[in-house]
Amino acid sequence: MKLYTINTGLFKLDGGAMFGVVPKSIWNKLNPADNNNMCSWAMRCMLIETGNKLILIDTGIGSKQDDKFFSFYYLHGEDTLQKSLNTLGFSAEDITDVILTHLHFDHVGGAVERNKDGKLLPAFKNATYWSHESHWQWATNPNDREKASFLKENFMPIQESGQLKFLNAKTNLFEGFSFELSNGHTESMIIPIIEYKGGKIAYMADLIPSAAHIPVPYVMGYDVRPLDTMKEKKTFLQTAAEKNYFLFFEHDPLIECVSLQITEKGIRQKEALKLEEV
Repeated sequence: MKLYTINTGLFKLDGGAMFGVVPKSIWNKLNPADNNNMCSWAMRCMLIETGNKLILIDTGIGSKQDDKFFSFYYLHGEDTLQKSLNTLGFSAEDITDVILTHLHFDHVGGAVERNKDGKLLPAFKNATYWSHESHWQWATNPNDREKASFLKENFMPIQESGQLKFLNAKTNLFEGFSFELSNGHTESMIIPIIEYKGGKIAYMADLIPSAAHIPVPYVMGYDVRPLDTMKEKKTFLQTAAEKNYFLFFEHDPLIECVSLQITEKGIRQKEALKLEEV
């Protein structure tokens, strides 16, 4: 098995929204804001090469939305999903499976593209797309709080193409793959866990979006159930620390992975690493 980091670019979100009740006097030292209170965040995906499968976890924000939409998020950086795949010697046609942790636009936007005739089609025509049925129902019938994050053009073409399947406890996607569900950020978000080199790597999605969010109270204002997020984080971090998981961050602008340690203040970062160093 080989794991690869897939960088799809950077975007900006309001620092206060990303850190919830944590005051700016604290979080601004962790990820300094610009004059508009916006901080840069990664949209970092993972590619798994194992056997005859090439599996992509999440797809970034994509490129099919209009300029007005993208102007809200200040996209920057040189990386794109396609460029990162090509740099590794892969193309979109090589992807066999796409795991969508959840259907917010910054995680699923690259899953669907607009062809030259303006038609929306799955970007990975040979892939099976995996979501969770409970989350799919939540996203396709969105609540008012999340409606702006669930853009149906990002995921309904997947269902219409017949390429959609749902993960469940019996799904054997590949040897060494498992997942947990988290309900604090959004309903039934998938947290993939991969057995790798005798250990485990957890793809944290938006349960712990960056290394700065490891402390339990550091919860995003976007979360629909912040108290549940705190409980889920506390339980997950305890297990991860005891079993020596590495955490892979989707949104940290600098840090790809960390190991953990148990301290008097709780679970904290031990060592920061590149995925290739794990």
